[in-house]
Amino acid sequence: MYWRRRAVAATLIALLALLIVWAVTSGGGKGNHDDSRAPGSGPVDSITPGPSGSGPAISEQPGGRDESGDTGGSGGSDGGSSDAGSDGAGDGAGDDGNGSETEAGSGASGGSGGGTAGQQLPAGSSLPDCAPAALRLTLKTDLRYGPGEKPKFRLIGTNTSSTACKADFGPKAAVLTVTEAGGDDEEVWSSKDCPRNAAAVLLEVPAKATVEHAVEWDRAKSAPKCATPPAGNVGPGTYLVEAKAPGEPVQRASFVLAKD
Repeated sequence: MYWRRRAVAATLIALLALLIVWAVTSGGGKGNHDDSRAPGSGPVDSITPGPSGSGPAISEQPGGRDESGDTGGSGGSDGGSSDAGSDGAGDGAGDDGNGSETEAGSGASGGSGGGTAGQQLPAGSSLPDCAPAALRLTLKTDLRYGPGEKPKFRLIGTNTSSTACKADFGPKAAVLTVTEAGGDDEEVWSSKDCPRNAAAVLLEVPAKATVEHAVEWDRAKSAPKCATPPAGNVGPGTYLVEAKAPGEPVQRASFVLAKD
C-alpha cells in the first residue's frame, strides 16, 4: 500500500512539472498568439513603393516619325505667260509654209541641274513611241503681244516613264488652232490647214525629262484644205489657242494682241 501511494505521488509531481513547463513556454511570446497558424504564415510588413519618375512618358514609337514628301509643284509659273511651262532656247527653226515657224528640239527637264535638249529624230527611228499614259502635254504662250510681235506657242512634253520614247510634234499630229475669243469663237488659224511641210516632227523625250517644241505664228489667217484664206492679218483683241494631240487632253491658253 505504501509503494502504491508513492507511485501515485510521483505521477502527480511529473504531471505538475509538465504543466509548469507548458505554462512557461506558452506565455513567453506576445499576447494573442494564434497557435493554429503555421510558422511563417503571418502577414508580412507592407512595402512602401518608391517615388515615381518625374520625366514625361514616351508617347511615340521608336522611329515612328512621319516623313511625308512635299506636295508642292516643281516649277513656278512664268509671270508673262498664260500657262505654266519651261522655257528653252530653240534650234532648227524653219518656216512650215502656213504662217508659222517651228523650233524643234528646244527645252529642258525640270531638275535643278539642267535638262536634256530634245533631239529631233529621223522618220524611221526605232525608238518606241511615247504611250499616252507616259506623256504629259502642256501648252504655254505669253499673255500679251505688242504691235508687230509674232505670238509663240510652246508645246511642252514631259515623259513620266523610266524609259526614253519619241513623240510627234508635227503640224498634223499636235494641232494648234487659234480662235477669236468672244462672239462666235471664230477660228482664224490652224497648223493643219495648209502646212507646206506636213511631215512628222519626231522628238526624243528622255526618261523623266521635259522637251519643248515652239511654233511662231505670223498673225496670218488660214483656211482648211488649203482654201484661199481671208485677206489680211488678224486684228487686235483676245484670242484662244488650243493644242490637240492623239490620246492627250486638249490644252488651252489665251493671249492678247495689243492695239497699235
